[in-house]
Amino acid sequence: MSWWPFSRKSSDTFVDDPHIKGSRMWLIELQEVCEKEYQNPASGQARVREMQIEWTDAHSRGEISDDLLQGLDRRAFRLLRATSEEWLQWLDDIEFWKPGWRGDDGSPNTE
Repeated sequence: MSWWPFSRKSSDTFVDDPHIKGSRMWLIELQEVCEKEYQNPASGQARVREMQIEWTDAHSRGEISDDLLQGLDRRAFRLLRATSEEWLQWLDDIEFWKPGWRGDDGSPNTE
């Protein structure tokens, strides 16, 4: 009779769930892209357009909720319509980059 308390687990219990990015990670990614292009808003805006395609694809796969997609699109709308000065104001607006930002007034926070 052999007794061994450390049995080997069967290989069929392994669950391969890919990590899905949360809202904060999507926002950080958007912010980093924009800040890399802080001196060149046109280039940054082109990259934001590319990211919108990524968001739409992730939403169709169920990786992004409707609320998160709307929040990302609200930010993208502001960034894509921004002049050079507004671009810098949006990048400096701490509230703009926080989850839950609504942006109902449509202008950067100038506090």
